[in-house]
Amino acid sequence: MSRSWSRSVHALVGAATALAVLTACGGAADSRARGTADDPVTVSFWAWTRGSQEVVDAFNATHDTIKVEFEEIPSGGLGGYPKIANAVKAGIAPDLLSIEYPQLSAFVSQGSLQDLSGYLTEDVKKKFLPQTIEMTTLGGRNWAVPFDAAPQIFYYRKDFFTEHGITPPTTWDGFRDAAEQVRKAEPKTRIATFFPDDPTFFQAMAWQAGAQWFRADAGTDAWRIHTTDPASTRTAAYWQGLIDDRLVSTASSFSPEWTGSLKQGTTVGYLGASWGAGVLAGIVPEQKGKWAAVRLPSWEADRPASGMIGGSTFAVSKGSTKTAAAVEFALWMSTHEDAINARIGASTSSALPASPAMVPIARKAFDTGFYGGQDLYGLFEEAGASIGPDWVWGPSPGATNSALGDALGEVVGGASTLPKAIRRAHDATVTDLRKRGLTVEDPS
Repeated sequence: MSRSWSRSVHALVGAATALAVLTACGGAADSRARGTADDPVTVSFWAWTRGSQEVVDAFNATHDTIKVEFEEIPSGGLGGYPKIANAVKAGIAPDLLSIEYPQLSAFVSQGSLQDLSGYLTEDVKKKFLPQTIEMTTLGGRNWAVPFDAAPQIFYYRKDFFTEHGITPPTTWDGFRDAAEQVRKAEPKTRIATFFPDDPTFFQAMAWQAGAQWFRADAGTDAWRIHTTDPASTRTAAYWQGLIDDRLVSTASSFSPEWTGSLKQGTTVGYLGASWGAGVLAGIVPEQKGKWAAVRLPSWEADRPASGMIGGSTFAVSKGSTKTAAAVEFALWMSTHEDAINARIGASTSSALPASPAMVPIARKAFDTGFYGGQDLYGLFEEAGASIGPDWVWGPSPGATNSALGDALGEVVGGASTLPKAIRRAHDATVTDLRKRGLTVEDPS
């Protein structure tokens, strides 16, 4: 992430910062908030991520001054974020929240979260991938504890590719060639799926190509919005070609149609994130040993690159009076081997920890038998290192995703095109930000 991002969104987060000043600085009150063995402080925690209950159980079994009460909520896209937003407005939000990177800026701009800069010292921040710290830093302040990074990966049916002499592609040109070979080998089979219901899928592809949809320039209070930049346009044209030529499936993500195609073998690849390894193994466990993974194809063979699909953080709600204890628990979840073992070992999660020191723990905890014993975490680390450094999320992801999501449905139905879809997302974002009273630069 560019440093201009951290310097130039000061106006955006100013109001939220005022809400957090009292709890961001530490001190005697916070020390007392950590509780005692005789009178432990109880931290409430909401999340939907796999293995959260196991992590809470492991923490409670080894700590006597802080106890955690966990509530599982729907994933963000299935109602978790509205539930969080309503709870904050009603003053009944839990102390600690699981929030994905794309949504963090929206919650910060709404004044829903506390500034955690007083807890995330330089020594603490060194424990995490720089990209994840940048993505949780707004206006020069730290708003969340990173949990995982989610670089893109290509999972494929190794048995199918081997049987038909198809080489796993390393470039997008090669991916199209491989897609044609897959269809030629089995006319009803497709190499992968373009998910029309998940805007973050296309956003990650644009990110990987070098797009910069949002930018807040240093020295101004203006947001520069450009969802139709050259990298995005190139990505849109490429995927439109695959859709037009029926070289990819267009089933909705995790729908019965998509999961059925995996089970039937009519979809033999999955363009997902690092966390997708565990998800895929859970969907088709009967295909154990038939799958493998490679880095995402890139535009240039000698320049690996990745965007991110999802990835989560832990943030403290504005109304919490237990900030110190909540942050202590959040850091334990992200940087302690017992937490990583509990989450990954008990839940088939394949999350890539944002803390590099935890990657060896995750590697040992995750059963790679489904992938023939492949060193997935070595691949994840390489992909994580190639995450594009210039992507930032704007303050209005809801407007962007809503417009893009509606348009993607029309694209796969033949009523629109991807170039038109990203233009609609651009216009909707600009309109929404101006309604919020923010200054917008529109280079298009």
